[in-house]
Amino acid sequence: MKSKKNFPKTLCLPVLLLATVSSCLIAQQSPEQRAHELVSKMTLDEKITQTINTSAAIPRLNVPAYDWWNEGLHGVARSGYATLFPQAIGLASTWDTDLLHEVATSISVEARAKYNEAIRNNVHSIYFGLSIWSPNINIFRDPRWGRGQETYGEDPFLTSRLGMSFVRGLQGEDPEHPRVIATPKHFAVHSGPESTRHSANIDPTPYDLWDTYLPAFRATIVDAKADSIMCAYNAVDGQPACASKLLLHDILRGEWGFKGFITSDCGAVDDFFEKKAHNYSADKATAAADGIKLGTDTNCGTTYLALGDAVKRGLISEKEIDTSLERLFAARYKLGLFDDPSQVAFAKIPFSEVRSAQHQETALKAARESMVLLQNRSNLLPLRASTKTIAVIGPNAAALSAIEGNYNAVPRNPQLPLDGIAAEFGATHVLYAQGSSYAEGVTLPAPRTLFHSNDGKEGITGEYFSNTDFSGTPTATRVDKEIDFDWNSAAPVDGLDQSKFSVRWSGTITPPQSGDYEFHARLAHCFPCYDSEKFAVYLDDVKVTSFASPAGKESRGSGSPRFNLHFADTQPHKLRVEYIHEAPLFGGGFTLEWVPPADVMRQQAVAIAKQSDVVLAFVGLSPEIEGEEMPLKVEGFAGGDRTDIKLPAAQQQLLEAVAATGKPIVVVLLNGSALAINWAQQHAAAILEAWYPGEAGARAIAETLSGKNNPGGRLPITFYTSKEQLPSFDDYSMSNRTYRYFKGTPLYGFGYGLSYTSFAYSNVKLSTSHLHAGDDLTVEADVTNTGHMAGDEVSQLYLLPPSTPLAPALELEAFQRIHLAPGEKRHLLFTLRPRQLSLVDAKGDRAVRAGEYRIAVGGSQPSSSAPSTSFAIEGSQPLPH
Repeated sequence: MKSKKNFPKTLCLPVLLLATVSSCLIAQQSPEQRAHELVSKMTLDEKITQTINTSAAIPRLNVPAYDWWNEGLHGVARSGYATLFPQAIGLASTWDTDLLHEVATSISVEARAKYNEAIRNNVHSIYFGLSIWSPNINIFRDPRWGRGQETYGEDPFLTSRLGMSFVRGLQGEDPEHPRVIATPKHFAVHSGPESTRHSANIDPTPYDLWDTYLPAFRATIVDAKADSIMCAYNAVDGQPACASKLLLHDILRGEWGFKGFITSDCGAVDDFFEKKAHNYSADKATAAADGIKLGTDTNCGTTYLALGDAVKRGLISEKEIDTSLERLFAARYKLGLFDDPSQVAFAKIPFSEVRSAQHQETALKAARESMVLLQNRSNLLPLRASTKTIAVIGPNAAALSAIEGNYNAVPRNPQLPLDGIAAEFGATHVLYAQGSSYAEGVTLPAPRTLFHSNDGKEGITGEYFSNTDFSGTPTATRVDKEIDFDWNSAAPVDGLDQSKFSVRWSGTITPPQSGDYEFHARLAHCFPCYDSEKFAVYLDDVKVTSFASPAGKESRGSGSPRFNLHFADTQPHKLRVEYIHEAPLFGGGFTLEWVPPADVMRQQAVAIAKQSDVVLAFVGLSPEIEGEEMPLKVEGFAGGDRTDIKLPAAQQQLLEAVAATGKPIVVVLLNGSALAINWAQQHAAAILEAWYPGEAGARAIAETLSGKNNPGGRLPITFYTSKEQLPSFDDYSMSNRTYRYFKGTPLYGFGYGLSYTSFAYSNVKLSTSHLHAGDDLTVEADVTNTGHMAGDEVSQLYLLPPSTPLAPALELEAFQRIHLAPGEKRHLLFTLRPRQLSLVDAKGDRAVRAGEYRIAVGGSQPSSSAPSTSFAIEGSQPLPH
């Protein structure tokens, strides 16, 4: 966002000069007082326009338009280039609260910088505001959930601590003047299936509710003091979460004393009255009244526009609407949105902070720390200097989405894993074959090995034009390695206007075998889209297909139009792809995808494996097949969720075929959830879990394989051996779920992760062996790097409570990530507060309870030989919810 031309006035409302009368008096008023005074001047019709996420301007009161919907899960999303950090599940694997705070601070600074630039250009649009709908702190209770990638894993304590750091990083140090407003979501008891999220009613036991599903929300609201929260789609105990007396009135505003505002998930209030959803409210007006009365202050959607009808029918009073509006405007006043920018410190944050060098370094640090080494037979890793030729295979080796994840920032000039390996080890030492699709029938980016540019290089020549008819001299010409680009609200190259440009790719395409091939053109995933997306494909100068999306209509993107290419031989054929983008603000992006021929692609991978010393297999999942409520339904996947947790058959067959060459295989997983990689555990030389690692992920992976980065990440979720180890996906009981209640043997346990060095623990001591209920307990221990390489250790403290039918077998209650040089010893000190020593009973009541307990400290879940010590709690101490 660099100039006014990026923000056409047709989409924007003029910036209005704010009243300066009695400025001294106004400055002495609280945000709540200022909000009350402003709302009191509004008509009912004006008030209603402020209850939806796209809040309209009220010119006569100097109220500019504002959109409450803004994304910042792991980077400022959908609003042009921004720093892309690892996906949330990858951030969780760092087990580093200080890093999460640093990441969130970077995101909030970039959000302010984008907001400031937007206001300078009269833009008051979705994705350019300061109410950030993050973090997602739902408990990742089942690996089949497609949105689990957005969370911090399966453990309430780890999620709480990381969530608190993220909220504090977003909002900043001054609660009266937040940098942005954080929005923990989705409140509550929400983690799939995606296919039933609009209609599901979940009846958690009081124990599970208070032991598992609510602690992280309590921590981010009560302790970290998030100023907003998002309610979920599903119902809880018979009431939609966004109209739940239990959740919103009794717990959130009652027991926790929450004073901020509540936003609905998008379309969640519609679900109140839709017959195929909850069918809870009689009609739209009743649904609007139900939402406001229970405290959902702003509706992502338009249902609240029926509040006028609701008032006329006596379903709700205007005063009740005022209560919600005053909360919303108090938040805007706290953010300084009605104050003279010269008086708001954050208004001075320049646009140059977006993708600053410091933020790029934080992204690299986060990617490095997120790497989890799962296996390393015979210390194959780090790869030795004698390794001369490396075969890189797999569907994730050169796919942009594999580093992005979902709800992602738009990376500028991102490096793909294959290119990271080439940069680290030397391109002349690297061979590449795509090898397979994600799953049978699933598309993925057409690989660079198919193309040659006009001057004979691998890849395809791209010409970038500042118009939509390819006229004149291109602004830029370059060789693109593949056609796989995300330009959401961003210009492809310097010198272009993000709202209007075209790209022509030309060169040759050489099919691996003759026959018919299914191709797709994946266009921008965006909402709302008022774009005009067009493309045409020419083979040997003959137009094969063309497509034009209707301009001016709101949509969730232009989809993935399908077409076929026929090749009578395996000779190079002329290829030309033309793409035109025209939109006032959003959208932009093009990926040429195909459905590869399985046998020949596998043969290509085997061929390069035979020529190599080691094989790097980039396999796993993709945000194109796991994610939020998507239409995909193929074997192993349904609607964004998974129906099985094993590695898809196409990728499994690839691994087995390459293994037959006898060459050592390093499996690099890129994914957002646990995979049952049983064969890989038994046959691969090494396994590295890299998640969706962000824009610096390719470098972090390569540095980990070379040994420049010693992996120190730990799993924030359990890796099971099969779905047969799990209860039904729609069963929300925690029985036999997660490490705390699972009774079987996992493939890899929560908290697991290897290093290139070794650590030893000793001298575990407690401040007392007899603790009075309600007192703190101090735990001390020593940890030593006993290996020959510096590295990070994640010290984990587990509480093992007395055995009861309800209590977990063990639970994480403290952790610390530390860096140790070879031979270095560090003294650890943990202070456990009463809440960390408490248990929940069948009624949901939490208390410190009498009994015999054990404490174990180590680098993973405690084994029988892990250092531990016991203590007794005497008496009991009830704790508030």
